[in-house]
Amino acid sequence: MRLSVIMPVYNREAFVGAALRSLLRQRDAADLDIIVIDDGSSDGSAEVVRSVMDENPCIRLFQQPNLGVTRTRNTGLRLLEPETELVSFLDSDDISPAGRFQADVELFRNDPDLDLTYSKMMLVDAIDDERLEPAANSNSITVRGIHLSAAIFSRRLVERIGGFDEAFNQAEDTDYLLRTFESGPRYAMPETLALYYRRHPGNMTRQTDVQSREFMRAIYKSMTRRKADPSRRRIEGIFDLRPLADWHFM
Repeated sequence: MRLSVIMPVYNREAFVGAALRSLLRQRDAADLDIIVIDDGSSDGSAEVVRSVMDENPCIRLFQQPNLGVTRTRNTGLRLLEPETELVSFLDSDDISPAGRFQADVELFRNDPDLDLTYSKMMLVDAIDDERLEPAANSNSITVRGIHLSAAIFSRRLVERIGGFDEAFNQAEDTDYLLRTFESGPRYAMPETLALYYRRHPGNMTRQTDVQSREFMRAIYKSMTRRKADPSRRRIEGIFDLRPLADWHFM
């Protein structure tokens, strides 16, 4: 199955190579199509991507002026090719665990009516970029949090949901996932670990005032949609409705 993974990049020279390698090690699990959009980086991010592309034609690099992550994700959606059957996301500072795609893509192969898988994530404060695994001395917590990379979407579901709401500067992913589950998809929630979320000082979620405000706006918009349209599903028991900035390591 053709799986397209959308990766926005903005000044992630130190991390994007490891993120790409974590995807490439899973090429046997799917017909992988990695769409990298460089959102006006001023560092060497694009050069790192090109160095990995040389031997990996499944990576496609596109560059644009800095438009922000929400518009960049929409750029990625517009770049999907007709052959794409499944869509996922990976942030350029995170890691896709070995075996993730093999486990979750198999669910789509076994159930042609499946719209979505939504798996778990591990928040980690140190990654070994050689092994592409949490470092031996890292602190971590595993949750079913709110993150696009935890999901694999069928192409038909992506087309039904539409693009990201460009009124959001942050929490566009929360809004997108809420809209997704409100639509009543056929979904599975496997125990697969879908990503290692790398905690570091440059995380957007460290901007706690902006992130919390945008997060609550996404929740409010969900409540407003469901009030206006009772056919929309209420979201319960799917993920913990907390911003990533609110998670503390155990």
